[in-house]
Amino acid sequence: MSDSDSSADRRVAGTSERREQIIQRLRQQGSVQVNELSALYGVSTVTIRNDLAFLEKQGIAVRAYGGALICDGGASGQEPSVADKSSLNTAVKRRIAHIAAGLIGPGHRVILDSGTTTCEIARMLRRHSDVIVMTNGMNVANALLEAEGVELLMTGGHLRRQSQSFYGDRAEQSLQNYHFDMLFLGVDAIDLERGVSTHNEDEARLNRRMCEVAERIIVVTDSSKFNHSSLHKIVDTQRIDTIIVDDAIPTESLEGLRKSGIEVILVTA
Repeated sequence: MSDSDSSADRRVAGTSERREQIIQRLRQQGSVQVNELSALYGVSTVTIRNDLAFLEKQGIAVRAYGGALICDGGASGQEPSVADKSSLNTAVKRRIAHIAAGLIGPGHRVILDSGTTTCEIARMLRRHSDVIVMTNGMNVANALLEAEGVELLMTGGHLRRQSQSFYGDRAEQSLQNYHFDMLFLGVDAIDLERGVSTHNEDEARLNRRMCEVAERIIVVTDSSKFNHSSLHKIVDTQRIDTIIVDDAIPTESLEGLRKSGIEVILVTA
């Protein structure tokens, strides 16, 4: 065997061993971070991202901003829990939430979709006054308990514990007699051609109803959700009025959004 062949074998063995160890960390912790793995294994962040992309293709992990989440049961595209989502990209979510909360003023009637980013928006509303908020998110409602200046409305319906969100006919019917100024919509995936999508059919249907009763649709998301699609479509990208996203958004996505006339508000990643 030549020296070059031997070196290649060592690289392959190193890659395989590292990926096996990453799998073990995912199983133990539920999530991993790119920067931490890069420092741990002494390799570049590009190498770690390649590892996570490989594990995603194998149905072992779902990539998220700055890291990856374990796929329960090994199913590709498995929906992460709220707890898993909350553990990733918190700083960026709070920056997005700060901008979003600044768009809400006295007299506004707002829908906050369920999700971890919208929950951060709710926390930012504790000093607001004369605001009406409707939500289908249990975590969002809990975050608004101390917001004395916010009148809180709940959609009701059936509870999905995985996402801490309510859904169903009752939730959809609760929206039909209202008109809102703004909807802040969290997303699982967004693609310029395929639109905004989510993991769950019932939540997608409720989200579509929210879009129908809101004057302005504002998507709040981190850049990792771009160029991906989930099974259930919520709305075409062109229906979005504003998107608040971190500045790591892919260049082609940013240009495409702006060409479509969508207002893009960037925050620092």
